[in-house]
Amino acid sequence: MKKQFILSIILLFFTSLLKAQQNNIIINSVLPTVRILADSFYIPQLNRNRIIRICLPIDYNTNLKRRYPVIYMHDGQNLFDKKTSFAGEWGIDECLDSLQKLSGKGFIVVGIDNGGDKRIDELTPWPHKKYGGGEGAKYIDFITQTLKPFIDKKYRTLPKRENTIIGGSSLGGLISVYAAFKYPEVYGKVINFSPAYWINLDSIKMYIHNRPLKYKIQIYSYAGEKEGKEMIDPFAEMEFYFKEAGIKEKDRFMTQSPDGEHKEFYWRREFPKAIVWLFNIK
Repeated sequence: MKKQFILSIILLFFTSLLKAQQNNIIINSVLPTVRILADSFYIPQLNRNRIIRICLPIDYNTNLKRRYPVIYMHDGQNLFDKKTSFAGEWGIDECLDSLQKLSGKGFIVVGIDNGGDKRIDELTPWPHKKYGGGEGAKYIDFITQTLKPFIDKKYRTLPKRENTIIGGSSLGGLISVYAAFKYPEVYGKVINFSPAYWINLDSIKMYIHNRPLKYKIQIYSYAGEKEGKEMIDPFAEMEFYFKEAGIKEKDRFMTQSPDGEHKEFYWRREFPKAIVWLFNIK
C-alpha cells in the first residue's frame, strides 16, 4: 500500500511537469544536486573526450557515513536540464529528489553525454550496413573499466552489482542490455526504455543466446505502442531471449503504453516506475 502511495505522489508531481513540458513551459530548473563532474573526461578506449554529469542524493553532504546505489545512464545531456537536451529532459533530478523525500531511498546518477555524430557508433555493439556504428563494446568497456572505478573511488557508492544500474532509451536501451550481458558481474539492474533492437537485432539475439547468465539480473523494459512495428515487434520478441538466458519472470518487467511515442516525455513518465520496481521501494 505504501509503495503505491509513494508512486502515486511522484506521478502526480510529474504529471504537472510533463504537461508543462508538452506546452513548452519551463517551471523547473536543474537542482543543486546536479553538477558537471568533468567537461572533458578522457575515454581511453575510444581516444576521445566527453562531458560527464552527476546527480547526488539530497543528503549526500550531510549524511557522511551513507553510501548509495549508482545509476549509469546514456545521453547525459537529456537527463537533468531542458537547456542542454536535444529532445526534452527526463527530470531525473526532480524525480529522485521527490522519491528520496518520500521513501528515504537515495541514488547517485552518472550521466554520460552522447558523442553527437558519434552517438550511433558508441551506442551500437555491432555495425549496421546502412547506419554504421559498432563501437559499443569499447564504450561499455569505458564505463565499466574506467568510469565506474573513478566514481567508486571519488564518491560514497555501493559498488556491488546489486546496486549498480545501467540504463537508457532507444539506442541507450540496446547498449544497456548489451552491457548487462557483457558484464553481468558488474550490472545487476537495467532500465530499458524503447530499445532500438532493430539496428542490431540478429546480433543481440545471438549474443544473449550464447551467454547464459550465472548472475541475477533485473530488467525493466518499456515501449510505447505508437513507436511503430519496427520497434514493438523486436521488443516483444526479446522477452523470449531474456527468459532463455535464465532471467526469471519475477526479474523481468515488460510494459507498453497505448499512447507512448519514441520521445523523452514518455521515458520521463516511466522513469519513477522503473526505479520503484527495480528497488522494491515501499
